[in-house]
Amino acid sequence: MTDDEVTAAAVADDPVTDDAVTDDAVISLLVVDDHPVVRDGLRGMFDSAPGFRVLGEAAGGAEAVERAAALDPDVILMDLRMPGGSGVDAIRELTRRGARARVLVLTTYDTDSDTLPAIEAGATGYLLKDAPRDDLFTAVRAAAQGRTVLSPAVASRLVSAVRAPKTPGAEPLSAREREVLALVARGTSNKEIARELFISEATVKTHLTHLYAKLGVNDRAAAVATAYDRGILG
Repeated sequence: MTDDEVTAAAVADDPVTDDAVTDDAVISLLVVDDHPVVRDGLRGMFDSAPGFRVLGEAAGGAEAVERAAALDPDVILMDLRMPGGSGVDAIRELTRRGARARVLVLTTYDTDSDTLPAIEAGATGYLLKDAPRDDLFTAVRAAAQGRTVLSPAVASRLVSAVRAPKTPGAEPLSAREREVLALVARGTSNKEIARELFISEATVKTHLTHLYAKLGVNDRAAAVATAYDRGILG
């Protein structure tokens, strides 16, 4: 993906706000990934390039939210699937808190169940980890300025999702929604689910609301029955 492709894949330019980073400013970053070698590699890459400064790292979503509050970075590079709290949950919480930082998802996953929830939660951009170094630099600069930047593959998926007819049960469950549903099927209470997944009960209820809507049901029992019927569980 070249610089032109990064720009072409920007599906929308958000209005430039007072907290947007100007072209000549040093962009501060928070790197979030559960693999130390990935965090080290990204830190080394950005620290060695002019115009960037890595303020800190986090190994999971929950830690990312707290580190973002403490460090106030311009851009957060966010992985999605992490044992210490998912990236989507972290993005949603950062959005709820009105965090200044722009979130640029950097992950290996480009399925609908990953891309759509991340964008809906408030991510500014979405790139895959195989993006070349210069493309990543360009994307971070764009995100810092409030521009939505997507890899071509992700942009294509989003366009397809927007154009697809909306029918009950057509939208796939996210990885975290599947986890919640599996625990519901075992008879686990909301409080116990929250404890096991290291999220709040309010977040559990939000996941349940979303998966109910996707499955076209109104309660836990119907969700489990429908999931078994469709092969989601089992």
